[in-house]
Amino acid sequence: MRTTWDFTGTRALVAGAGGIGTVIARELSAAGATVVVLDVDKDKLAETGVNSLAADLTSPDACRAAVAEARQLLGGIDVFVHAVGVNDRRPVLETPDEVWDRLIAVNLTSAFHLGRAVGAVMVPSGYGRVVYLSSVSGLLAHRHHAPYAATKGGINQLLRVMAREWAPHGVTVNAVAPGYTETDLTRDYLATPGMRDSLESLVPAGRLGRPDDLTGPVLFLASAESAFVTGQVLYVDGGRTLV
Repeated sequence: MRTTWDFTGTRALVAGAGGIGTVIARELSAAGATVVVLDVDKDKLAETGVNSLAADLTSPDACRAAVAEARQLLGGIDVFVHAVGVNDRRPVLETPDEVWDRLIAVNLTSAFHLGRAVGAVMVPSGYGRVVYLSSVSGLLAHRHHAPYAATKGGINQLLRVMAREWAPHGVTVNAVAPGYTETDLTRDYLATPGMRDSLESLVPAGRLGRPDDLTGPVLFLASAESAFVTGQVLYVDGGRTLV
């Protein structure tokens, strides 16, 4: 059984310097990859410990410019991981226009513009691994998650189309879909009285996820060994989607 990964010589771009994105960037770096991380938050970028670029990932032009700069720094792009995501939990009837617009822009629009810019690098080179961070919310109908769920469901279908179009060129496109995971995005929500126990009761594994639960699945999909896996959403949720 594999216990270590060798990404020596791999050039990896990670979008999102939140908890999951940072862990993935560090693991890729530790496995030998040269890594660049993108995020709008300069403080979070400084905490990653790897090369970084500040960029507004909701802007199409900024996405293209960031990918172009990362390509120049890396000398090419072999792996792209999209770990950008925000949430705002409230009922549909209480969701303001600006909340919908913000989540679509941050979660889904960035996924399209960054993915397209990266694909424009990978397809001509004949090789690439694209991995999106989706969510069980893209499949399950969680209350108070409408905009977030819509973005993750959108990512799931976006990657399938990318996967079909780019498969003849040696480029795979997949996603890892976590269940509730202990990150900055969920910390305040999990601190709500009774919320942690309630969510853990829904997981057959009996606990919530941790960022390091995702690194193995992501690194597999980012590796050369996953060459015949494309267009897939891998649920890493302790069995949450089984019940």
